[in-house]
Amino acid sequence: MSYELVIFDWDGTLMDSTRVIAESLQAACRDAGIAVPAESEARFVIGLGLADTFSHVAPGLDDEGRRRVSERYRHHFLAREHEAPLYGGVREMLADLRGRGRRLAVATGKARRGLDRAIDATGLHGVFEATRCADEGFAKPHPDMLLMLMDITGVEPRHTLMVGDTTHDLELAANAGVEAVAVSYGAHPAGLLATRPAAARCASVTELHRWLASNA
Repeated sequence: MSYELVIFDWDGTLMDSTRVIAESLQAACRDAGIAVPAESEARFVIGLGLADTFSHVAPGLDDEGRRRVSERYRHHFLAREHEAPLYGGVREMLADLRGRGRRLAVATGKARRGLDRAIDATGLHGVFEATRCADEGFAKPHPDMLLMLMDITGVEPRHTLMVGDTTHDLELAANAGVEAVAVSYGAHPAGLLATRPAAARCASVTELHRWLASNA
């Protein structure tokens, strides 16, 4: 299969940010005086929209409680987002794909302002032809993000590939009718990712780069 468009998730796929996100969510719950989710639960919700996140980590929380947790999460995450670098090898992988004529995009659970800050911080301006964020439509795993990116680029589903580190990404791809590659170095462990279909499963950026070089 030749993929014209390769769409990447951001957190846990390109950027090593899952620990900061999970710990910021735990700190926010602690500040709000509600039960602090285990690390595995905090990592599980990475990439989901707010409604789904709260249904997992704080079911039954009222609107004021949700507002409080959201505010405290932003506080903690903004104080620490500088701690999250790109994974080693990501720049080289993206440059290689672009050099071979592949078109690149991002589908992320981040808000637009958050993704713009991350692209500014990493200097990846001009690398991605299109990006789609959670606050611009329906959150994962609704197919909206991928459908919009394919519409913007004019690429058909059969020539599109999604790369992500969570079951939410794999479900997003399936819902949009595109193939996916699962990476197990991010938020979700390999065992959980194995419960969803994927064209390939990679345990490192090196493995991902190698697979894309041979198959995309």
